[in-house]
Amino acid sequence: MAKKFLSVIIVPHTKTSTRTLSFTRRTLKLLGGSGAFLALAMAAFLTDYVSMNVIRHRYRILERETAEQKVKIADYEKSINQLQATVTSFENYTKKLNVMVGLKSPDILKGPAGLGGGAPEAEPSETAAVPPAQVSPTGSIQGLIQKAQSIETNLNSLVNITESASLKLATTPSIMPVAGWVSSGFGMRVDPFTGREQMHWGLDISTNTGNPIMAPADGIVLQVVTDKYLGKHVILSHGNGITTTFGHMSNFNVRAGQQVKRGDVIGYVGQTGKAVGPHVHYEVHRDGKPVNPYNFILEE
Repeated sequence: MAKKFLSVIIVPHTKTSTRTLSFTRRTLKLLGGSGAFLALAMAAFLTDYVSMNVIRHRYRILERETAEQKVKIADYEKSINQLQATVTSFENYTKKLNVMVGLKSPDILKGPAGLGGGAPEAEPSETAAVPPAQVSPTGSIQGLIQKAQSIETNLNSLVNITESASLKLATTPSIMPVAGWVSSGFGMRVDPFTGREQMHWGLDISTNTGNPIMAPADGIVLQVVTDKYLGKHVILSHGNGITTTFGHMSNFNVRAGQQVKRGDVIGYVGQTGKAVGPHVHYEVHRDGKPVNPYNFILEE
């Protein structure tokens, strides 16, 4: 039986002779199968290509979102650290307010070693200043919330107390007596004259000679005297068992028995007595016992 053929006649546009291509049924089946396979392969390739493009597009979106999330997380961490610092600042401020109203009186902060001289060493009445415990900057948000709530409760108690104690606050030291920098803090230090370690019962605030020294609270001038240790110095009584002392003055601006208000000029910075350089030796006493003056300074 003769094989069946499929003939394809190619007629060129030129005047050359035509060309005939003949295909057997088997050849046609092979060509059809190959074409179908190629079509399926091409379809699979295109499907995979489109799928990979979609995946790449989604990956780029996720990558961009991840980068944005990292930036947001970094911002959140920065905000939490700032919040931590703010809460700690409020906590220290609240401790100072507690000292002022007498709820508790720990010596919280310790100043640097200084250069000024002071009165002869006396028996200690309170423990030396102890730095506050530091809170980890990675503390949880819940911990910050609890601490803020504790501070809020404490401040509410302070508000209730201070509303009925305005006179007491007016007579409680709360400002720096002079514009300057603390060159020697309250606590143990090496005496600049003897080279020996001894207790320093106040703050040495270095500044220029002649600068005004102000009363840190309302009170009465107890003494206006001169000795070899504090030189020219003034002692104020503020009531409630609190007195303040200001040493190494160059001149006085008050007299004994005079009433003063917070901010009144009581004298001028000098270097009289046992002093190295012009400064004010500032002491605070409660019930006759020296306490850390820094706890009474609300200015920062």
